[in-house]
Amino acid sequence: MKAQVTQATYRQQVFDIVRQVPAGKVITYRRVAAMIAPPVDLDQHAYVRIGSQWVGRALHVAPEGVPWHRVINSRGQISLPAGSRGAAIQRLRLEAEGIQFDRNGRVDLRTFGWTGSPDPQLIEQGPVPVPPASAQNADRPRLV
Repeated sequence: MKAQVTQATYRQQVFDIVRQVPAGKVITYRRVAAMIAPPVDLDQHAYVRIGSQWVGRALHVAPEGVPWHRVINSRGQISLPAGSRGAAIQRLRLEAEGIQFDRNGRVDLRTFGWTGSPDPQLIEQGPVPVPPASAQNADRPRLV
């Protein structure tokens, strides 16, 4: 039986996974979410649709030492608003680690993407399958 996932435990799992991403590599919000088992009372398909948003919310409050800048969207782009201070900081940090952006501001996920497995203690079941993009914005259940 899975333990109840709270906002605090979910955030901690996100932080623990992101800390494992090596310098010079990036991971997507979707991939981080797929590495975490869905909360026990949430339909797995609903979680797949909104898990990446939960990861983003968790990283918004990441403590010092969590390399939040290594998490980008599934298009290989920085998700913070273009031209914002945060987006500039994220890009500078990634470039300092050797990450390269193309002329459209995208990172080649085949070259720089990290899909490594997290510590086995972080997840209670296998990765959650990723749905097609058309199913990404349906119901939006909230984390308790």
